[in-house]
Amino acid sequence: MTPRLACFDLDNTLIDRDAAFRAWAQWWVQREGLGAEALEWLLANDEAGFRPRPELFADLKEQFGLTAEVSALVDAYDREHPQFTWAEQPVLDGLASLRTAGWRVAVVTNGGTLQQGLKLEHTGIGAAVDFSCVSESVGVRKPDPGIFAIAAKETGATLDGGWMVGDHPAYDIAGGIAAGLSTIQIGDHHSAALAAEWVADHRFGSVLEAFPVILAS
Repeated sequence: MTPRLACFDLDNTLIDRDAAFRAWAQWWVQREGLGAEALEWLLANDEAGFRPRPELFADLKEQFGLTAEVSALVDAYDREHPQFTWAEQPVLDGLASLRTAGWRVAVVTNGGTLQQGLKLEHTGIGAAVDFSCVSESVGVRKPDPGIFAIAAKETGATLDGGWMVGDHPAYDIAGGIAAGLSTIQIGDHHSAALAAEWVADHRFGSVLEAFPVILAS
């Protein structure tokens, strides 16, 4: 019998990406000798990581008179930010419980190979799953169902009876639905209008609530 696939988004699903960004921003502002205004600007303009980083750092450079090139700022951020991420042990235990029960488990995340790869390594999540599918690496982004097909192929699993768990209605939930997966939305990081347009089968405040639902399915 072909094993089924459980897919998980990374940022603000398996890890608290926004808390990690705040921790990085506090560290970075202090290192650069900038004040509270710069910290508040970063937090207000981050857009939960969805604002393109070159655009964010170009505006930051102009706003606060930074001398470094935008490309250098982005490259440094991609390497530094992952060091502020972490995974809670119960999350790693939940992933392990699925694999023990015979599920194939994949991270399916939009983002850059460098930063997402460093996050997966630093948090231990990369070692806790069967495959990590990063959009820049595979050339397909959620909500394109093709990215889930790649995850299934790489793990030797079937999408039939599988799940997608994530925080973003238009990427995670819409993509999971398009791939024929059952879906679980985590948190309320995005607008109610998006959540109303792409309705998940379940909606929980924490990814920890998703594991028993998948195991029971």
